[in-house]
Amino acid sequence: MQNPSDILGDAGPLARTIPGFISRPQQQEMADAVMSALEDYGVLIAEAGTGTGKTFAYLVPAMLSGKKVIISTGTKNLQDQLFYKDLPLVRDALEIPVRIALLKGRANYLCHHRLELAEQEGRFHSKEQVRELHEVIQWGGRTRSGDIAELDSISEDAMIWPRVTSTADNCLGQECAHLNDCFLMQARKKAQEADLLVVNHHLLLADMALKEDGFGELLPGANAFILDEAHQVPEIATGFFGESLSSNQLLELSRDCIAEDLKLGQASQTLSRNAEDLQKAVQDYRLAFGTEMRRERWSEINESGELMSAIDDVRVVLAKLENALASLADASKGLENCYRRCQALSIAFDGLTGETPEGHIHWFETYKRSVTLNLTPLDVSHTFTQHMEAQQSAWIFTSATLAVGESFDHFSKRLGIQSAKARRWDSPFDFKTQAVLYAPAAMPKPNTEGYTRAVVEQAIPVIEASGGGAFLLFTSHRALREAAEILADRIDFPLMVQGDSPRSRLLEQFRQAGNAVLLGTGSFWEGVDVRGSALSCVIIDKLPFASPGDPITQARIDKLKSDGGNPFMNFQIPEAVITLKQGVGRLIRDVTDYGVLMLCDPRLLNKPYGKIFLNSLPPMTRTQDLERVKRFYLYHHDQHAQAAEA
Repeated sequence: MQNPSDILGDAGPLARTIPGFISRPQQQEMADAVMSALEDYGVLIAEAGTGTGKTFAYLVPAMLSGKKVIISTGTKNLQDQLFYKDLPLVRDALEIPVRIALLKGRANYLCHHRLELAEQEGRFHSKEQVRELHEVIQWGGRTRSGDIAELDSISEDAMIWPRVTSTADNCLGQECAHLNDCFLMQARKKAQEADLLVVNHHLLLADMALKEDGFGELLPGANAFILDEAHQVPEIATGFFGESLSSNQLLELSRDCIAEDLKLGQASQTLSRNAEDLQKAVQDYRLAFGTEMRRERWSEINESGELMSAIDDVRVVLAKLENALASLADASKGLENCYRRCQALSIAFDGLTGETPEGHIHWFETYKRSVTLNLTPLDVSHTFTQHMEAQQSAWIFTSATLAVGESFDHFSKRLGIQSAKARRWDSPFDFKTQAVLYAPAAMPKPNTEGYTRAVVEQAIPVIEASGGGAFLLFTSHRALREAAEILADRIDFPLMVQGDSPRSRLLEQFRQAGNAVLLGTGSFWEGVDVRGSALSCVIIDKLPFASPGDPITQARIDKLKSDGGNPFMNFQIPEAVITLKQGVGRLIRDVTDYGVLMLCDPRLLNKPYGKIFLNSLPPMTRTQDLERVKRFYLYHHDQHAQAAEA
């Protein structure tokens, strides 16, 4: 059998069959390291700089290994890219008969039972929702996978989807009349049979959390797990190994009780009245948190008399609904399911509105029409390593952003990984000539009034020099909105602002415009790939420290302090470095790309810890001279124009 590095070489099958394929030493070395971990059932932490080609570096050894491999990615979009594009390319090049499958969470698959209920209930708030329902019905009759991503004419956050997809709460499981036609069950069957399965981190960690509770496996056992975009795993694991309850779950129970009762054609007045009482009690409970959006510790509000009264009302109504369902549960599988859910939600509601267990962060978050209560563990390392050690498997963690400087300690400690090989491969791109890091002089302190205006004023000449094609990445929505207002009348380039359209649509418009200026926050810092001159400038307003007012961050800081640690150096800086590296990674995506990274935060240069950030970034040319930035753009624009003419 050939080594993966040979297969990825100039004379290998990928070079022969994939147009434009270029061998890279970093990719070849990483592929051999992944193969070694797979063969030895070892643990590998691999940071691969932008342009390394880490996807092929793990796909080739995964296919050659002959093992059952689960690949987990950061998002469903990356899942689709792997399954529909990258995997078939590599499989065809290697000419290996590897069975591949794609598995997403249940909310991504149309549910026949839920679709029936939505049709029969008919309670919709707008003509748009009725139109969407009819579109889903037509698509449901012809789809083979039931994956809602197929129906891209309906937004992924449309209100119709929760009505026609199932949750772990409302799924009827083996009792469902549509079991033989269930899209989710079909996808899971293919997953069980596959040699190589593609999932996402949310599904992988949800499965781990289910095993923690003693329930059956969602995912099949595997010989190896490859986690791409692994920098996301610690935070996602923190969410899944905790507990949460949304007011929407209670409202959904109420709707389903009414719909299941109507389905029998003999609606019970008591059940319907109790279900409607629950809706009213939950709405009052949401209002008791206030009208503004909040994300705070439970202790900030749990002594409010109005809230405690609203909580008691929900408890009373849930008990009445449970009693009504107890006498009707035998009438149908749907009502039996509602009865079990009502019992489970009552227990969860009592727990999440009660005392805070030791070692947990108790917090809430309000949205426009809902509220979520959460119990989040302070430390998931023990739980995560228990799952890793539960079976004889290789584990590969890879991302462009896992190290802080040269160290992987921060990532390893958060997941409890103790005996891993850790390797770094720098980007093959020539950052010295392709990119400039510009830190404008005379910036005010980031916490001063008028800081965002100063950022925009300093950014405008850089945007003009670049000819548009700029991302402005902000650490807060408030700063983004302020910058959008200032820029609206100051630049002649197309201005796009996060929230004006869905993320995917904004990115498509940005690429097509070629000279647009896009303002974004968190979700635009990573997972965005814009190549060529459409993006030649990335401007970042502040070093991305997590807000100390965030309940999870605050609790971790307090815990580190109480343990005698230094939360700023040991937690806040490492987290900010990894986030910054993700934002910086948007700039240079190809060997022909060029651009300026503008970091506005003066702490980068005037604080001792600024060196930690600088030493974690690619080796760009650094300057504080705006004229040098302008000369850089003039040179590269000329080179680009000459290449286009040739």
